[in-house]
Amino acid sequence: MDSPVPPSPPQNSTEPPAEPRVRRRDRHGRGMRGPVAPPQVPLSTSRADTFRDLVLDSVERLERRWPQLADVEFLVMEVPPPVPGETVPLGGSAPAEKNDPARVVVYRRPVEIRSKNRDERALLVHEVVVEQVAELLGLSPESVDPRYGQD
Repeated sequence: MDSPVPPSPPQNSTEPPAEPRVRRRDRHGRGMRGPVAPPQVPLSTSRADTFRDLVLDSVERLERRWPQLADVEFLVMEVPPPVPGETVPLGGSAPAEKNDPARVVVYRRPVEIRSKNRDERALLVHEVVVEQVAELLGLSPESVDPRYGQD
């Protein structure tokens, strides 16, 4: 039976030791495994990328009605910073300061936990974005998006 590891040189040999072989997963001679899905298929996008796309869709929908949102920075973060004794927020906003633009943050994990499927998640993301934009602009969510709460 052939051994996959070459024999080591004798101890008193003047040859330098052979470099170790890198093992690759190549059982049965079929080559390396390829990607599970091609990049064009939605299966190949990560949950974080899909969530970011939902936020961007919601922002684009609002920017058509509110052009001043072009100056607002929209961020997606995994989880909010811990605040003892309070419920976990789904999003947050911060007004513009000296050198920093106004910001709206949507927290991915809390939103994912509170939604069961992609459609429900898209609605919840849009509601969070509308609520945070309304807080920034000092308006009610219904005036920011007339369809707020109706979907």
